[in-house]
Amino acid sequence: MELNSATFIGDLVEAYPFLLDHLATISPLFSRLKDPEMMAQMGSIATLEMVAEMGGIKLPDLITSISEEIGKVTGKAVDRDSSQDEADAKEKMESLKSIIMDLHSGKSVEDVKQRFLDLATEIDSSEIARMEQELIEEGTPEEEIKKLCDVHVEVFKESLDKKEAIGVPPGHPVHTFMKENEVLDGLLAALSGLINEIGSGDAGKLYIERKKDIVRLMDTISKVNIHYLRKENQLFPLLEKHNVSGPSQVMWALHDDIRGMMKGTALALEANEFQPARDRIDEMVRTMKDMIYKEEKVLFSMSLDNLDEDEWSRVGRGEDEIGYAWIKPDEGWKPKEEAPSAPTEGQTGKLRLDEGYLTMEQLNFMLRSLPFDLSFVDENNKVAYYSATDDRIFPRSPAVIGREVKNCHPPKSVHVVEKILEEFKAGNKDVAEFWIQLNGRFLHIRYFAVRNGEGRFLGTLEVSQDITDIKKLDGNKRLLDWDGM
Repeated sequence: MELNSATFIGDLVEAYPFLLDHLATISPLFSRLKDPEMMAQMGSIATLEMVAEMGGIKLPDLITSISEEIGKVTGKAVDRDSSQDEADAKEKMESLKSIIMDLHSGKSVEDVKQRFLDLATEIDSSEIARMEQELIEEGTPEEEIKKLCDVHVEVFKESLDKKEAIGVPPGHPVHTFMKENEVLDGLLAALSGLINEIGSGDAGKLYIERKKDIVRLMDTISKVNIHYLRKENQLFPLLEKHNVSGPSQVMWALHDDIRGMMKGTALALEANEFQPARDRIDEMVRTMKDMIYKEEKVLFSMSLDNLDEDEWSRVGRGEDEIGYAWIKPDEGWKPKEEAPSAPTEGQTGKLRLDEGYLTMEQLNFMLRSLPFDLSFVDENNKVAYYSATDDRIFPRSPAVIGREVKNCHPPKSVHVVEKILEEFKAGNKDVAEFWIQLNGRFLHIRYFAVRNGEGRFLGTLEVSQDITDIKKLDGNKRLLDWDGM
């Protein structure tokens, strides 16, 4: 028997008589169904939809309760109308989005909080993530979603607080993130305590005395950037593969806000501006604590729901390269060894590199697009490659391929070239660099020993770059300053 809105209560009770007692526990009004005469009249005409309306409860809640009771008593699962579940989930999502958009239009948290509590006693982190994703896809600017993020958590906090603590083995990436959060929470408490100890008003003298302690704490707290970098480069890309990008984009924007707060605080401390520094610290502490909450109540649960063991192993293998904030991972969980994988759709026919796949055309023109000249000399001292850029500093022609490198340099400098290659092959040196001024331009020339993973010498890479204009740069020009001109 399938449970859906059209299931007749008489058929249901005939199949599962124990449900009469269970229904009475859901609503006192359902006790009337125990009356044989009432059941005789209602059984063949009252659907579950009608029964739910009679009892003043929501149909999905009634179906869920009945399904769970049948499973508990009989030990067997009962079929449910999945289309109804999908419709209910869609309706719930639209209601959630409506609440958030009302907040966006200016309504207070208190105005909408009861609507949310009426909607659901529990909300899953994935639903918050999906809601933010859909809002962005529907055109709500990410900046607006970011502004509302704190309000989202405030509205959903009561439900999120009921969620069980995340259980992952020591050494798992999520466990390491949470260990870092413990340290950060303690550092933020210490910073707040120090600021409160100084007080406000005529606290200038005491502030100057404790400034070194504040700066030292701020320097330690700034290591949180490593924590954020691992999220941005480890978790977010894999979540995006599961079409979960909205929450990642919002959280990354908040990371940048926190970085700005740390920088602003450092400037205020340097200028001995106590009250501005205090205000910035208060805002920074509050935002960082909120971030800890969002990670542990939303992001980590959402990540565990979406990523499989192989993906967590990829996260684990990449952690050491980025580093850790304050702590090292515990012993225990270890990432699986990476097994060679067959090319996926879109990778067939491409060159497999250490990280990623490229076609020959992509690789060739990528190298030609670099803002410097490349030349590669193999382990036998013969020219194997040069980048055919449109404006090479030092001209090359195809005839140079296969030529002894010593024959590519003036006789007076050949002995130096040979000495560099000898040192590279012997493993005594890895880099040799020079700079010259030629025709009014400042040129930087570097040689790099190229070795494989086992340290075997493969050849020498020459990189020549015109840095005349680079040397003139000053100040800042950020990505956001780009205007396409």
